[in-house]
Amino acid sequence: MIAPRSRSSSATAGGDASTPEWKEKLRDGTTVLIRPISAADIGIEREFIERLSPQSRRYRFLGEIAAPGSVLLDRLTHPDPAHEAAFIALVADGAHKREIGVARFSADKDDRSCECAVAVADEWQGKGLATLLMRHLIEIARQRGYRRMYSIDARDNEGMRELAEFLGFERRADPNDATQVVHSLSL
Repeated sequence: MIAPRSRSSSATAGGDASTPEWKEKLRDGTTVLIRPISAADIGIEREFIERLSPQSRRYRFLGEIAAPGSVLLDRLTHPDPAHEAAFIALVADGAHKREIGVARFSADKDDRSCECAVAVADEWQGKGLATLLMRHLIEIARQRGYRRMYSIDARDNEGMRELAEFLGFERRADPNDATQVVHSLSL
């Protein structure tokens, strides 16, 4: 799995064309800011990953990771705009903004398919944030002309299974790893 909008949300466009921002409402009424990730987000991306529970980090990275290294953080916060997209969700935390979710996709070599991933902070799960982020990611992938989006996930990741099913992804066993599944969506 790489580093992944609710119809009931109230999205409003903001920012300029180079840095679009959206405000969305979660199921509990909390307003979150969604925007593209940038190089300036290395610190909040590190904090986000480190705050994830060990299980959430395992689901996100398909393996054990205690803390993200500088190479990983650099890759996660510098998406190639020609072949990738990545959005973070932020909430106010005092005078600062705190990352509570991220979704991204990366194009395959054929430029017809893209692999996606989504991660939400443990305390923010179940509020519709993953759905918001994924719907926006799916919309961007369609606009860019991708024909298929897929995600490789741990077989026991029930949250991803439910989200993928809700969004219309099909599920099949990963032919290369019995502990994983592949969720696939025709765009």
